[in-house]
Amino acid sequence: MKHLLPDPEAGYSAREESYSDRLLDALPIAAAVVELHADGHFDVVSPNDHFRDLDLQTTGTQHFAELTTLLKMFASGDVPTAQFTWRGGGDVAGRDYDVTAARLPRGEKDLDLVVLSLLDRTNQVRTERNLRREMVSDALTGLPNRSGFEDAVDKMLKRPAMQKQEFAILAIDLARFSRINEAIGPLAGDELLITVARRLQSNLRAGDFLARTGGDEFSIFAKVANGRVDVREIARRVRGCFDNPCRLSELQISIDCAIGCAIQRNGDVDVDNVMRHAQIAMKRAKQTDRTEIYEPQVGTVTKDRFSLETQLREAIENDELTLAFQPLVELKTGRVAGFEALARWDHKDGAIAPVDFIPIAEDSGLIVPLGRWAIETAAKTLAEWDRKLGHEIPVYVGVNVSAIQLARDDVAEVVRRALASSGIAGDRLMLELTESAIIGDPDRAMAVLAELKSLKARVAMDDFGTGYSNLAYLQRLPIDVLKIDQSFVSGLTDDQDQAAILRTIQGLADSLDMETTAEGIECKEIARALSLLGCTYGQGFYYSKPISADKAFTYWKLSSSN
Repeated sequence: MKHLLPDPEAGYSAREESYSDRLLDALPIAAAVVELHADGHFDVVSPNDHFRDLDLQTTGTQHFAELTTLLKMFASGDVPTAQFTWRGGGDVAGRDYDVTAARLPRGEKDLDLVVLSLLDRTNQVRTERNLRREMVSDALTGLPNRSGFEDAVDKMLKRPAMQKQEFAILAIDLARFSRINEAIGPLAGDELLITVARRLQSNLRAGDFLARTGGDEFSIFAKVANGRVDVREIARRVRGCFDNPCRLSELQISIDCAIGCAIQRNGDVDVDNVMRHAQIAMKRAKQTDRTEIYEPQVGTVTKDRFSLETQLREAIENDELTLAFQPLVELKTGRVAGFEALARWDHKDGAIAPVDFIPIAEDSGLIVPLGRWAIETAAKTLAEWDRKLGHEIPVYVGVNVSAIQLARDDVAEVVRRALASSGIAGDRLMLELTESAIIGDPDRAMAVLAELKSLKARVAMDDFGTGYSNLAYLQRLPIDVLKIDQSFVSGLTDDQDQAAILRTIQGLADSLDMETTAEGIECKEIARALSLLGCTYGQGFYYSKPISADKAFTYWKLSSSN
Protein backbone atom coordinates (compact mmCIF):
# COMPACT_ATOMS: atom_id res chain seq x y z
CA MET A 1 0.00 0.00 0.00
CA LYS A 2 1.19 3.49 -0.79
CA HIS A 3 -0.10 6.58 0.95
CA LEU A 4 -3.02 5.37 3.03
CA LEU A 5 -4.17 8.83 4.10
CA PRO A 6 -2.91 12.24 2.93
CA ASP A 7 -1.53 14.61 5.50
CA PRO A 8 -4.27 17.13 6.27
CA GLU A 9 -1.63 19.77 7.10
CA ALA A 10 -0.12 19.54 3.62
CA GLY A 11 -3.39 20.21 1.82
CA TYR A 12 -4.75 18.26 -1.13
CA SER A 13 -3.41 17.99 -4.64
CA ALA A 14 -5.18 19.42 -7.63
CA ARG A 15 -6.36 15.93 -8.50
CA GLU A 16 -7.96 15.52 -5.07
CA GLU A 17 -9.60 18.90 -5.23
CA SER A 18 -11.25 17.99 -8.52
CA TYR A 19 -13.79 15.82 -6.69
CA SER A 20 -16.63 17.00 -4.60
CA ASP A 21 -15.63 16.80 -0.94
CA ARG A 22 -19.01 18.10 -0.01
CA LEU A 23 -20.77 15.10 -1.55
CA LEU A 24 -18.66 12.63 0.46
CA ASP A 25 -18.98 14.67 3.67
CA ALA A 26 -22.75 14.47 3.34
CA LEU A 27 -22.62 10.69 3.73
CA PRO A 28 -23.28 9.38 7.29
CA ILE A 29 -20.65 6.67 6.96
CA ALA A 30 -16.90 6.55 6.28
CA ALA A 31 -16.26 7.00 2.55
CA ALA A 32 -13.46 8.05 0.25
CA VAL A 33 -12.52 8.17 -3.37
CA VAL A 34 -9.45 6.00 -3.89
CA GLU A 35 -7.18 5.32 -6.82
CA LEU A 36 -7.07 1.56 -7.24
CA HIS A 37 -4.00 -0.25 -8.58
CA ALA A 38 -3.93 -3.64 -10.23
CA ASP A 39 -2.19 -5.25 -7.24
CA GLY A 40 -5.02 -4.17 -4.95
CA HIS A 41 -3.13 -1.34 -3.29
CA PHE A 42 -4.85 2.01 -3.30
CA ASP A 43 -4.18 5.70 -2.74
CA VAL A 44 -6.78 7.64 -0.80
CA VAL A 45 -7.73 10.57 -2.99
CA SER A 46 -10.61 12.28 -1.27
CA PRO A 47 -11.75 11.06 2.17
CA ASN A 48 -14.69 12.42 4.12
CA ASP A 49 -14.47 13.36 7.79
CA HIS A 50 -15.82 9.96 8.94
CA PHE A 51 -13.08 8.20 6.96
CA ARG A 52 -10.43 10.42 8.55
CA ASP A 53 -11.88 9.67 12.01
CA LEU A 54 -11.14 6.00 11.50
CA ASP A 55 -7.46 6.94 11.78
CA LEU A 56 -6.61 3.93 9.67
CA GLN A 57 -2.95 4.87 9.22
CA THR A 58 -2.25 4.10 12.91
CA THR A 59 -3.21 0.43 12.52
CA GLY A 60 -0.28 -0.48 10.33
CA THR A 61 -0.32 -2.03 6.90
CA GLN A 62 -0.32 -5.64 8.09
CA HIS A 63 -4.02 -5.48 8.92
CA PHE A 64 -4.94 -4.49 5.37
CA ALA A 65 -3.71 -7.63 3.66
CA GLU A 66 -7.22 -9.07 3.43
CA LEU A 67 -8.71 -5.76 2.27
CA THR A 68 -5.96 -5.45 -0.34
CA THR A 69 -6.68 -8.98 -1.55
CA LEU A 70 -10.38 -8.25 -1.85
CA LEU A 71 -9.73 -5.02 -3.76
CA LYS A 72 -7.29 -6.81 -6.03
CA MET A 73 -10.04 -9.25 -7.00
CA PHE A 74 -12.34 -6.29 -7.62
CA ALA A 75 -9.68 -4.52 -9.72
CA SER A 76 -9.14 -7.59 -11.93
CA GLY A 77 -12.84 -7.91 -12.72
CA ASP A 78 -15.24 -5.80 -14.67
CA VAL A 79 -18.18 -5.59 -12.28
CA PRO A 80 -19.20 -2.02 -11.42
CA THR A 81 -19.75 -2.65 -7.72
CA ALA A 82 -18.78 -5.18 -5.07
CA GLN A 83 -19.62 -5.75 -1.42
CA PHE A 84 -17.63 -7.68 1.17
CA THR A 85 -16.84 -7.76 4.87
CA TRP A 86 -13.51 -6.85 6.39
CA ARG A 87 -12.07 -6.81 9.87
CA GLY A 88 -9.47 -4.08 10.44
CA GLY A 89 -7.24 -3.56 13.43
CA GLY A 90 -6.43 -7.12 14.47
CA ASP A 91 -8.26 -9.80 16.45
CA VAL A 92 -8.43 -8.01 19.80
CA ALA A 93 -9.08 -4.32 19.18
CA GLY A 94 -10.21 -4.67 15.58
CA ARG A 95 -13.46 -3.47 14.08
CA ASP A 96 -15.74 -5.11 11.58
CA TYR A 97 -16.91 -3.34 8.44
CA ASP A 98 -19.25 -3.90 5.53
CA VAL A 99 -17.23 -2.56 2.58
CA THR A 100 -18.77 -1.35 -0.67
CA ALA A 101 -16.61 -0.52 -3.72
CA ALA A 102 -18.13 1.28 -6.74
CA ARG A 103 -16.21 2.25 -9.85
CA LEU A 104 -16.23 5.84 -11.13
CA PRO A 105 -15.91 6.81 -14.79
CA ARG A 106 -12.22 6.97 -15.78
CA GLY A 107 -12.46 10.44 -17.17
CA GLU A 108 -9.79 12.18 -19.22
CA LYS A 109 -6.86 11.16 -16.96
CA ASP A 110 -7.80 7.44 -17.29
CA LEU A 111 -7.47 6.74 -13.56
CA ASP A 112 -9.07 3.67 -11.95
CA LEU A 113 -11.07 5.49 -9.32
CA VAL A 114 -13.36 3.83 -6.84
CA VAL A 115 -15.72 5.11 -4.19
CA LEU A 116 -14.94 3.05 -1.08
CA SER A 117 -17.45 3.09 1.82
CA LEU A 118 -17.04 1.39 5.17
CA LEU A 119 -20.06 0.69 7.39
CA ASP A 120 -18.96 -0.12 10.94
CA ARG A 121 -20.95 -3.13 12.16
CA THR A 122 -18.68 -4.14 15.05
CA ASN A 123 -21.41 -4.02 17.69
CA GLN A 124 -23.72 -6.12 15.57
CA VAL A 125 -20.97 -8.69 14.92
CA ARG A 126 -20.17 -8.89 18.64
CA THR A 127 -23.85 -9.34 19.50
CA GLU A 128 -24.23 -12.09 16.90
CA ARG A 129 -21.06 -13.75 18.15
CA ASN A 130 -22.34 -13.67 21.74
CA LEU A 131 -25.70 -15.05 20.66
CA ARG A 132 -24.01 -17.88 18.76
CA ARG A 133 -21.90 -18.62 21.82
CA GLU A 134 -25.01 -18.73 24.00
CA MET A 135 -26.77 -20.97 21.49
CA VAL A 136 -24.01 -23.59 21.63
CA SER A 137 -22.99 -23.27 25.29
CA ASP A 138 -24.49 -24.36 28.58
CA ALA A 139 -24.79 -21.28 30.75
CA LEU A 140 -24.51 -23.27 33.99
CA THR A 141 -21.40 -25.39 33.44
CA GLY A 142 -19.75 -23.46 30.60
CA LEU A 143 -19.59 -26.68 28.59
CA PRO A 144 -20.99 -26.97 25.06
CA ASN A 145 -24.67 -27.83 24.94
CA ARG A 146 -26.16 -30.43 22.60
CA SER A 147 -26.11 -28.10 19.59
CA GLY A 148 -22.53 -27.04 20.33
CA PHE A 149 -21.51 -30.66 20.85
CA GLU A 150 -22.93 -31.73 17.50
CA ASP A 151 -21.28 -28.78 15.70
CA ALA A 152 -17.90 -29.45 17.33
CA VAL A 153 -18.03 -33.17 16.56
CA ASP A 154 -18.97 -32.43 12.96
CA LYS A 155 -15.92 -30.18 12.61
CA MET A 156 -13.59 -32.72 14.25
CA LEU A 157 -14.79 -35.49 11.96
CA LYS A 158 -13.98 -33.37 8.90
CA ARG A 159 -10.30 -33.11 9.85
CA PRO A 160 -8.01 -35.16 7.58
CA ALA A 161 -6.55 -36.95 10.60
CA MET A 162 -10.02 -38.27 11.47
CA GLN A 163 -10.67 -39.91 8.10
CA LYS A 164 -11.58 -43.57 8.68
CA GLN A 165 -10.82 -43.09 12.37
CA GLU A 166 -13.05 -44.98 14.77
CA PHE A 167 -14.73 -42.84 17.41
CA ALA A 168 -17.25 -43.21 20.20
CA ILE A 169 -19.95 -41.09 21.76
CA LEU A 170 -20.84 -41.83 25.36
CA ALA A 171 -24.13 -40.74 26.91
CA ILE A 172 -24.02 -40.29 30.70
CA ASP A 173 -27.19 -39.93 32.77
CA LEU A 174 -27.03 -38.98 36.44
CA ALA A 175 -28.99 -41.48 38.50
CA ARG A 176 -31.73 -40.13 40.80
CA PHE A 177 -30.82 -36.52 39.99
CA SER A 178 -34.43 -35.36 39.83
CA ARG A 179 -35.12 -36.78 43.29
CA ILE A 180 -31.92 -35.25 44.65
CA ASN A 181 -32.83 -31.91 43.07
CA GLU A 182 -36.26 -32.00 44.69
CA ALA A 183 -34.72 -32.83 48.07
CA ILE A 184 -31.91 -30.25 48.16
CA GLY A 185 -33.42 -27.52 45.98
CA PRO A 186 -32.57 -26.21 42.50
CA LEU A 187 -29.66 -24.00 43.57
CA ALA A 188 -27.86 -26.86 45.28
CA GLY A 189 -28.82 -29.05 42.33
CA ASP A 190 -27.08 -26.60 39.99
CA GLU A 191 -24.01 -26.65 42.21
CA LEU A 192 -24.03 -30.45 42.04
CA LEU A 193 -24.12 -30.34 38.23
CA ILE A 194 -21.19 -27.91 38.18
CA THR A 195 -19.21 -30.21 40.50
CA VAL A 196 -19.94 -33.24 38.32
CA ALA A 197 -18.95 -31.31 35.17
CA ARG A 198 -15.60 -30.33 36.72
CA ARG A 199 -14.89 -33.88 37.83
CA LEU A 200 -15.70 -35.30 34.43
CA GLN A 201 -13.58 -32.69 32.66
CA SER A 202 -10.57 -33.39 34.85
CA ASN A 203 -10.86 -37.19 34.54
CA LEU A 204 -11.06 -37.46 30.77
CA ARG A 205 -8.19 -38.36 28.49
CA ALA A 206 -6.44 -35.70 26.45
CA GLY A 207 -8.46 -35.11 23.31
CA ASP A 208 -11.79 -36.30 24.72
CA PHE A 209 -14.57 -33.75 24.33
CA LEU A 210 -17.24 -33.20 27.00
CA ALA A 211 -20.63 -31.48 26.76
CA ARG A 212 -23.78 -31.13 28.83
CA THR A 213 -26.46 -32.32 26.44
CA GLY A 214 -29.47 -32.45 28.75
CA GLY A 215 -30.74 -31.50 32.20
CA ASP A 216 -28.92 -34.36 33.93
CA GLU A 217 -27.12 -35.77 30.91
CA PHE A 218 -23.56 -35.36 29.66
CA SER A 219 -21.97 -36.61 26.43
CA ILE A 220 -18.37 -37.43 25.53
CA PHE A 221 -16.78 -37.62 22.09
CA ALA A 222 -13.64 -39.75 22.02
CA LYS A 223 -11.30 -41.24 19.44
CA VAL A 224 -10.99 -44.98 20.08
CA ALA A 225 -8.09 -46.81 18.50
CA ASN A 226 -8.93 -50.03 20.35
CA GLY A 227 -12.70 -50.00 20.10
CA ARG A 228 -14.48 -51.43 23.13
CA VAL A 229 -11.27 -51.57 25.17
CA ASP A 230 -10.93 -47.80 24.97
CA VAL A 231 -14.62 -47.31 25.66
CA ARG A 232 -14.40 -49.40 28.83
CA GLU A 233 -11.41 -47.34 29.95
CA ILE A 234 -13.31 -44.07 29.40
CA ALA A 235 -16.32 -45.48 31.25
CA ARG A 236 -14.03 -46.49 34.13
CA ARG A 237 -12.72 -42.92 34.33
CA VAL A 238 -16.27 -41.56 34.28
CA ARG A 239 -17.41 -43.86 37.06
CA GLY A 240 -14.35 -42.86 39.05
CA CYS A 241 -15.81 -39.35 39.21
CA PHE A 242 -18.58 -40.69 41.41
CA ASP A 243 -16.49 -42.78 43.80
CA ASN A 244 -16.50 -40.00 46.39
CA PRO A 245 -19.59 -38.08 47.51
CA CYS A 246 -20.04 -34.50 46.30
CA ARG A 247 -19.78 -32.01 49.16
CA LEU A 248 -22.28 -29.17 48.96
CA SER A 249 -22.10 -26.89 52.01
CA GLU A 250 -22.86 -29.29 54.86
CA LEU A 251 -24.29 -32.03 52.62
CA GLN A 252 -22.46 -35.13 51.40
CA ILE A 253 -24.31 -36.34 48.30
CA SER A 254 -23.56 -39.71 46.71
CA ILE A 255 -24.59 -40.00 43.09
CA ASP A 256 -24.10 -42.58 40.36
CA CYS A 257 -24.62 -42.67 36.63
CA ALA A 258 -25.74 -44.84 33.72
CA ILE A 259 -23.40 -44.97 30.70
CA GLY A 260 -24.36 -45.91 27.16
CA CYS A 261 -22.03 -45.83 24.18
CA ALA A 262 -22.14 -45.97 20.40
CA ILE A 263 -18.97 -46.78 18.43
CA GLN A 264 -18.75 -45.56 14.83
CA ARG A 265 -16.15 -45.50 12.06
CA ASN A 266 -15.85 -42.09 10.46
CA GLY A 267 -17.26 -41.63 7.00
CA ASP A 268 -20.66 -40.33 6.00
CA VAL A 269 -21.75 -39.99 9.62
CA ASP A 270 -24.89 -38.44 11.06
CA VAL A 271 -23.78 -37.26 14.51
CA ASP A 272 -27.34 -36.94 15.75
CA ASN A 273 -27.93 -40.57 14.81
CA VAL A 274 -24.85 -41.74 16.70
CA MET A 275 -25.98 -39.76 19.76
CA ARG A 276 -29.39 -41.39 19.54
CA HIS A 277 -27.74 -44.82 19.49
CA ALA A 278 -25.70 -43.90 22.57
CA GLN A 279 -28.89 -42.84 24.36
CA ILE A 280 -30.58 -46.12 23.46
CA ALA A 281 -27.64 -47.93 25.05
CA MET A 282 -27.81 -45.59 28.05
CA LYS A 283 -31.47 -46.43 28.65
CA ARG A 284 -30.52 -50.09 28.67
CA ALA A 285 -27.68 -49.31 31.09
CA LYS A 286 -30.25 -47.94 33.54
CA GLN A 287 -31.79 -51.41 33.65
CA THR A 288 -28.61 -53.50 33.71
CA ASP A 289 -26.54 -51.21 35.96
CA ARG A 290 -23.46 -51.60 33.74
CA THR A 291 -21.93 -49.79 30.77
CA GLU A 292 -23.84 -50.74 27.63
CA ILE A 293 -22.58 -50.49 24.04
CA TYR A 294 -25.13 -50.02 21.29
CA GLU A 295 -25.86 -53.04 19.12
CA PRO A 296 -27.65 -52.57 15.76
CA GLN A 297 -30.20 -55.29 16.52
CA VAL A 298 -31.21 -53.36 19.64
CA GLY A 299 -31.88 -50.34 17.45
CA THR A 300 -34.12 -52.48 15.24
CA VAL A 301 -36.09 -53.64 18.28
CA THR A 302 -36.39 -50.02 19.42
CA LYS A 303 -37.76 -48.97 16.03
CA ASP A 304 -40.23 -51.84 16.08
CA ARG A 305 -41.38 -50.90 19.59
CA PHE A 306 -41.81 -47.27 18.56
CA SER A 307 -43.82 -48.33 15.51
CA LEU A 308 -45.99 -50.55 17.69
CA GLU A 309 -46.44 -47.70 20.17
CA THR A 310 -47.69 -45.41 17.38
CA GLN A 311 -50.12 -48.08 16.17
CA LEU A 312 -51.30 -48.76 19.73
CA ARG A 313 -52.01 -45.06 20.25
CA GLU A 314 -54.13 -45.06 17.10
CA ALA A 315 -55.88 -48.28 18.15
CA ILE A 316 -56.87 -46.76 21.51
CA GLU A 317 -58.06 -43.52 19.88
CA ASN A 318 -60.05 -45.42 17.23
CA ASP A 319 -61.56 -47.90 19.73
CA GLU A 320 -59.96 -50.87 17.97
CA LEU A 321 -59.18 -52.86 21.14
CA THR A 322 -61.54 -55.32 22.76
CA LEU A 323 -61.99 -56.93 26.17
CA ALA A 324 -61.89 -60.67 26.69
CA PHE A 325 -63.45 -62.14 29.83
CA GLN A 326 -62.15 -65.07 31.88
CA PRO A 327 -64.58 -66.65 34.35
CA LEU A 328 -63.98 -66.40 38.10
CA VAL A 329 -65.55 -69.46 39.69
CA GLU A 330 -66.60 -70.02 43.29
CA LEU A 331 -64.62 -73.16 44.14
CA LYS A 332 -67.02 -74.72 46.64
CA THR A 333 -70.14 -74.40 44.49
CA GLY A 334 -68.87 -74.07 40.92
CA ARG A 335 -70.94 -70.92 40.50
CA VAL A 336 -69.58 -68.25 38.13
CA ALA A 337 -69.13 -65.31 40.47
CA GLY A 338 -67.53 -62.93 38.00
CA PHE A 339 -65.12 -62.36 35.14
CA GLU A 340 -61.70 -60.77 34.78
CA ALA A 341 -61.58 -58.32 31.86
CA LEU A 342 -58.40 -58.57 29.79
CA ALA A 343 -57.38 -56.25 26.94
CA ARG A 344 -56.99 -57.81 23.49
CA TRP A 345 -55.62 -56.28 20.29
CA ASP A 346 -56.63 -57.86 17.00
CA HIS A 347 -54.12 -56.08 14.76
CA LYS A 348 -54.61 -56.06 11.00
CA ASP A 349 -51.48 -58.23 10.70
CA GLY A 350 -52.66 -60.65 13.37
CA ALA A 351 -53.44 -60.65 17.08
CA ILE A 352 -50.79 -59.02 19.29
CA ALA A 353 -50.37 -60.64 22.69
CA PRO A 354 -50.79 -58.53 25.84
CA VAL A 355 -47.27 -59.53 26.89
CA ASP A 356 -46.07 -57.57 23.83
CA PHE A 357 -48.21 -54.44 23.92
CA ILE A 358 -48.87 -53.89 27.65
CA PRO A 359 -45.16 -53.18 28.46
CA ILE A 360 -45.09 -50.70 25.56
CA ALA A 361 -48.23 -49.05 26.91
CA GLU A 362 -46.60 -48.75 30.35
CA ASP A 363 -43.31 -47.35 28.99
CA SER A 364 -45.07 -44.77 26.82
CA GLY A 365 -47.77 -43.74 29.29
CA LEU A 366 -50.50 -45.14 27.02
CA ILE A 367 -51.46 -47.42 29.88
CA VAL A 368 -53.41 -44.49 31.33
CA PRO A 369 -55.90 -44.07 28.44
CA LEU A 370 -55.87 -47.85 27.98
CA GLY A 371 -56.80 -48.34 31.64
CA ARG A 372 -59.58 -45.76 31.43
CA TRP A 373 -60.98 -47.47 28.36
CA ALA A 374 -60.90 -50.87 30.09
CA ILE A 375 -62.81 -49.61 33.15
CA GLU A 376 -65.42 -47.82 31.05
CA THR A 377 -65.85 -50.77 28.66
CA ALA A 378 -66.14 -53.30 31.50
CA ALA A 379 -68.90 -51.25 33.12
CA LYS A 380 -70.75 -50.87 29.79
CA THR A 381 -70.48 -54.62 29.19
CA LEU A 382 -72.07 -55.39 32.56
CA ALA A 383 -74.88 -52.95 31.75
CA GLU A 384 -75.38 -54.62 28.37
CA TRP A 385 -75.59 -58.05 30.02
CA ASP A 386 -78.22 -56.67 32.40
CA ARG A 387 -80.20 -55.43 29.42
CA LYS A 388 -80.02 -58.80 27.68
CA LEU A 389 -81.09 -60.66 30.81
CA GLY A 390 -83.84 -58.21 31.67
CA HIS A 391 -82.51 -57.74 35.19
CA GLU A 392 -79.18 -57.41 37.01
CA ILE A 393 -76.83 -60.31 36.28
CA PRO A 394 -75.32 -61.50 39.60
CA VAL A 395 -71.64 -61.23 38.62
CA TYR A 396 -68.86 -58.70 39.01
CA VAL A 397 -66.07 -57.79 36.59
CA GLY A 398 -62.44 -57.32 37.59
CA VAL A 399 -60.29 -54.77 35.76
CA ASN A 400 -56.52 -54.43 36.09
CA VAL A 401 -55.12 -51.04 37.15
CA SER A 402 -51.38 -50.59 36.57
CA ALA A 403 -49.01 -48.91 38.99
CA ILE A 404 -48.48 -46.14 36.43
CA GLN A 405 -52.19 -45.43 36.12
CA LEU A 406 -52.55 -45.45 39.89
CA ALA A 407 -49.74 -42.87 40.16
CA ARG A 408 -50.72 -40.59 37.26
CA ASP A 409 -54.46 -40.83 36.90
CA ASP A 410 -57.47 -40.06 39.08
CA VAL A 411 -58.63 -43.66 39.16
CA ALA A 412 -61.54 -42.99 41.52
CA GLU A 413 -62.89 -40.30 39.20
CA VAL A 414 -62.61 -42.67 36.22
CA VAL A 415 -64.59 -45.29 38.14
CA ARG A 416 -67.15 -42.70 39.25
CA ARG A 417 -67.78 -41.66 35.64
CA ALA A 418 -67.95 -45.29 34.47
CA LEU A 419 -70.52 -46.16 37.12
CA ALA A 420 -72.57 -43.06 36.35
CA SER A 421 -72.63 -43.63 32.58
CA SER A 422 -73.41 -47.36 32.82
CA GLY A 423 -75.78 -47.22 35.78
CA ILE A 424 -74.27 -50.28 37.49
CA ALA A 425 -73.63 -50.55 41.23
CA GLY A 426 -70.11 -49.99 42.49
CA ASP A 427 -69.77 -53.43 44.11
CA ARG A 428 -70.04 -55.06 40.68
CA LEU A 429 -66.70 -53.56 39.66
CA MET A 430 -63.46 -54.90 41.12
CA LEU A 431 -60.20 -53.01 40.61
CA GLU A 432 -57.19 -55.33 40.55
CA LEU A 433 -53.92 -53.68 41.58
CA THR A 434 -50.54 -55.38 41.74
CA GLU A 435 -48.75 -55.84 45.01
CA SER A 436 -45.96 -53.48 43.88
CA ALA A 437 -48.45 -50.75 42.90
CA ILE A 438 -50.03 -50.78 46.34
CA ILE A 439 -46.94 -51.24 48.48
CA GLY A 440 -44.75 -48.96 46.31
CA ASP A 441 -46.64 -45.83 47.41
CA PRO A 442 -48.85 -46.97 50.28
CA ASP A 443 -50.00 -43.47 51.30
CA ARG A 444 -51.34 -42.70 47.83
CA ALA A 445 -52.72 -46.22 47.53
CA MET A 446 -54.63 -45.80 50.80
CA ALA A 447 -56.10 -42.50 49.63
CA VAL A 448 -57.18 -43.93 46.26
CA LEU A 449 -58.56 -47.11 47.78
CA ALA A 450 -60.54 -45.11 50.32
CA GLU A 451 -62.17 -43.16 47.46
CA LEU A 452 -62.92 -46.41 45.61
CA LYS A 453 -64.52 -47.88 48.72
CA SER A 454 -66.69 -44.78 49.05
CA LEU A 455 -68.04 -45.74 45.60
CA LYS A 456 -68.67 -49.30 46.90
CA ALA A 457 -66.14 -50.65 44.38
CA ARG A 458 -64.20 -53.76 45.37
CA VAL A 459 -60.41 -54.03 45.39
CA ALA A 460 -58.14 -57.03 44.77
CA MET A 461 -54.39 -57.31 45.25
CA ASP A 462 -53.15 -59.09 42.13
CA ASP A 463 -50.21 -61.55 41.95
CA PHE A 464 -49.98 -61.73 45.72
CA GLY A 465 -46.81 -63.41 46.97
CA THR A 466 -44.59 -62.48 44.02
CA GLY A 467 -43.28 -59.27 45.59
CA TYR A 468 -42.50 -57.83 48.98
CA SER A 469 -45.59 -57.22 51.08
CA ASN A 470 -45.49 -55.00 54.11
CA LEU A 471 -48.00 -56.79 56.33
CA ALA A 472 -48.56 -53.68 58.43
CA TYR A 473 -49.79 -51.80 55.33
CA LEU A 474 -51.71 -54.85 54.15
CA GLN A 475 -53.65 -54.83 57.40
CA ARG A 476 -54.56 -51.16 57.00
CA LEU A 477 -55.52 -51.21 53.30
CA PRO A 478 -59.19 -51.79 52.40
CA ILE A 479 -58.54 -54.85 50.24
CA ASP A 480 -61.33 -57.36 49.56
CA VAL A 481 -59.51 -60.13 47.68
CA LEU A 482 -55.97 -61.52 47.52
CA LYS A 483 -55.24 -63.02 44.11
CA ILE A 484 -52.71 -65.86 44.43
CA ASP A 485 -50.21 -65.96 41.58
CA GLN A 486 -50.29 -69.06 39.38
CA SER A 487 -46.65 -69.83 40.24
CA PHE A 488 -47.92 -71.01 43.65
CA VAL A 489 -50.78 -72.97 42.10
CA SER A 490 -49.40 -74.99 39.18
CA GLY A 491 -47.54 -77.63 41.22
CA LEU A 492 -49.84 -77.72 44.20
CA THR A 493 -50.70 -81.44 44.08
CA ASP A 494 -47.05 -82.51 43.76
CA ASP A 495 -45.23 -80.03 45.97
CA GLN A 496 -45.84 -80.00 49.72
CA ASP A 497 -43.92 -76.72 50.07
CA GLN A 498 -46.33 -74.98 47.73
CA ALA A 499 -49.24 -76.40 49.67
CA ALA A 500 -47.74 -74.98 52.86
CA ILE A 501 -47.29 -71.54 51.23
CA LEU A 502 -50.88 -71.54 50.00
CA ARG A 503 -52.11 -72.59 53.43
CA THR A 504 -50.20 -69.65 54.95
CA ILE A 505 -51.62 -67.16 52.42
CA GLN A 506 -55.13 -68.47 53.01
CA GLY A 507 -54.66 -68.17 56.76
CA LEU A 508 -53.47 -64.59 56.35
CA ALA A 509 -56.49 -63.74 54.19
CA ASP A 510 -58.88 -65.32 56.70
CA SER A 511 -57.33 -63.38 59.58
CA LEU A 512 -57.73 -60.11 57.62
CA ASP A 513 -61.27 -61.01 56.54
CA MET A 514 -60.29 -61.16 52.86
CA GLU A 515 -61.34 -63.56 50.12
CA THR A 516 -58.83 -65.30 47.83
CA THR A 517 -58.70 -66.06 44.13
CA ALA A 518 -56.26 -68.65 42.76
CA GLU A 519 -54.96 -68.01 39.25
CA GLY A 520 -53.81 -70.55 36.68
CA ILE A 521 -56.00 -73.56 37.56
CA GLU A 522 -55.57 -76.12 34.78
CA CYS A 523 -57.04 -79.32 36.16
CA LYS A 524 -59.79 -80.66 38.40
CA GLU A 525 -57.35 -81.96 41.05
CA ILE A 526 -55.84 -78.54 41.66
CA ALA A 527 -59.28 -76.95 41.83
CA ARG A 528 -60.37 -79.52 44.43
CA ALA A 529 -57.17 -79.09 46.49
CA LEU A 530 -57.60 -75.31 46.51
CA SER A 531 -61.18 -75.69 47.65
CA LEU A 532 -60.08 -77.91 50.52
CA LEU A 533 -57.50 -75.28 51.53
CA GLY A 534 -60.33 -72.75 51.80
CA CYS A 535 -59.60 -70.68 48.67
CA THR A 536 -62.69 -68.70 47.65
CA TYR A 537 -62.46 -68.35 43.87
CA GLY A 538 -60.46 -69.82 41.02
CA GLN A 539 -59.72 -69.02 37.41
CA GLY A 540 -57.75 -70.71 34.67
CA PHE A 541 -57.98 -72.76 31.49
CA TYR A 542 -59.65 -75.60 33.43
CA TYR A 543 -62.75 -73.44 33.44
CA SER A 544 -62.24 -71.36 30.33
CA LYS A 545 -59.72 -69.32 28.42
CA PRO A 546 -60.52 -65.59 28.04
CA ILE A 547 -63.52 -65.26 25.70
CA SER A 548 -65.49 -62.46 24.05
CA ALA A 549 -68.24 -60.56 25.86
CA ASP A 550 -71.02 -62.42 24.03
CA LYS A 551 -69.46 -65.82 24.73
CA ALA A 552 -68.90 -64.86 28.37
CA PHE A 553 -72.62 -64.03 28.73
CA THR A 554 -73.52 -67.38 27.18
CA TYR A 555 -71.01 -69.15 29.44
CA TRP A 556 -72.66 -67.62 32.51
CA LYS A 557 -76.14 -68.60 31.32
CA LEU A 558 -75.11 -72.21 30.71
CA SER A 559 -73.27 -72.37 34.03
CA SER A 560 -76.29 -70.97 35.86
CA SER A 561 -78.69 -73.43 34.23
CA ASN A 562 -76.46 -76.34 35.24
